[in-house]
Amino acid sequence: MPNTAVDIWQCDALGVYSGYVAGGSTPDTTFLRGVQLTDSAGVAEFTTVYPGWYVGRALHIHIKTHAGGTVSNGTYHGGHVSHTGQLYFPETYNTKIAALTPYRNNTATRTLNARDGIYRNGGSSTLLSITLAGSDLGKGVVGTVVLGVNPAATP
Repeated sequence: MPNTAVDIWQCDALGVYSGYVAGGSTPDTTFLRGVQLTDSAGVAEFTTVYPGWYVGRALHIHIKTHAGGTVSNGTYHGGHVSHTGQLYFPETYNTKIAALTPYRNNTATRTLNARDGIYRNGGSSTLLSITLAGSDLGKGVVGTVVLGVNPAATP
């Protein structure tokens, strides 16, 4: 789906979201949120940090696609939401990340994918494929996923 706006947001290492009013969150900020347009092949790329976690949820990134709009002056206009979902990370990486600073300072009990009700609804189709970006985990990871989205859908 070329020229589709892909919107993602996630919590930080300690489980805090920006732009959301709740315990410990920061409603007047916009960190770890972004929108990218897909290219002519329907691909969008984001650079972000590995998400943290909070009670009752596995590590995830929220995602929405917006189809049927137009772009002018770098701003997406019109269209409609065609997909809302969440992307998850393999537990082998989650465990390794949880041991690193600042993630190891997160005192919330970490929920495994298998125990997250939303993950169970989507299963492995919502799991990112992860590879190391360098020689070790400290250099980062690259996560990829192919989403099948119906541009006419209005969930």
